Amino acid sequence: MAAARGGRPGRPAPPRPTLEEVARRAGVSRGTVSRVVNGSPRVSDRTRALVEEAVAELGYEPNRVARALAAGSADAIALVVPEAESRFFTEPYFSGIVRAVSTELAQADMQLLLTLLHTQKERDRFAQYAAAHRIDGVLLVSVHADHTLPDLLTRAGIPAVLGGRRRATEPVPYVDCDNTGGARDAVAHLLGRGRRTVATITGPGSVHAARCRTDGYRAALREAGRPWDERLLAGGDFTEEGGDRAMRLLLERTPSLDAVFCASDVMAAGARHALRKAGRSVPDDVALVGFDDSVVSRHMDPPLTTVRQPLPGMGREMARLLLDLLGRGTPGASPDARTTGEGDRCHRVLPTELVTRASS
Repeated sequence: MAAARGGRPGRPAPPRPTLEEVARRAGVSRGTVSRVVNGSPRVSDRTRALVEEAVAELGYEPNRVARALAAGSADAIALVVPEAESRFFTEPYFSGIVRAVSTELAQADMQLLLTLLHTQKERDRFAQYAAAHRIDGVLLVSVHADHTLPDLLTRAGIPAVLGGRRRATEPVPYVDCDNTGGARDAVAHLLGRGRRTVATITGPGSVHAARCRTDGYRAALREAGRPWDERLLAGGDFTEEGGDRAMRLLLERTPSLDAVFCASDVMAAGARHALRKAGRSVPDDVALVGFDDSVVSRHMDPPLTTVRQPLPGMGREMARLLLDLLGRGTPGASPDARTTGEGDRCHRVLPTELVTRASS
């Protein structure tokens, strides 16, 4: 066990000097010490020198939270995930975002508060908490089309940045990746490998990213002059079980399919399980492509071809954009980001990359 601060190993640390003790040593009031500590100009030079001398002699360290509140800042950012715990702890997407955001905020000396909100009641309660200025800003990921929390925060004057967006014309600042382009590249890759009947397993329709990936699937077929068949589209929910169910449905509808684009790696893992149970070999009988380039893709058998969305870059960009809005960062997007409007620095989109492995 490490030694306690300021004492011998195994002994409790001595109590920290208090504001009152500093005031007694300097011969001033507690309020005067507080003003000096918080940088108020309403203190004479002589008094300030007395307080600073007492602070140095006693080794007083101001309470960080108290100083932040006095400055009108909580020095804290909430990362809000409006999903159930079961999805948060099984979906690799979230861990990648959390790590990147945490690293970026730590460099800015900001605290990160992770909050899971599943119901509308929980979201409304959080909006009231934020409106009380207990946090400086909010980062939200996995927002759905019907989520109103971003609008509640905007009306309360709380700066917020979304990871992804609810719709194409999202008014709230956001950082997203090129979901449509990534999906188009994935399906073009399958067609370029000579696959004739390419199906897709989509994400939930309430998620803008899922709709964009379906748009990319259709765009690739259209650009290749291939007709698109509704029977080759099956809805999923970004879970392994959802991918399994959707794959079984596709095989029932179109037994002759020879390729599948899945809107997430986790759903691709479920599809792989269904294909194996049906006696279909990957990639000989059915080629398989996912989206995310999560740890799941690298440990599948065979390793999964997938679209890499830059999770570390998205997390960093979200944190930087929010810090910029708070006046705590350096304005401007990263070199890889593009904005979605002329001079619109609050809406940033990062590129994706196709990672080719043995599954296709």
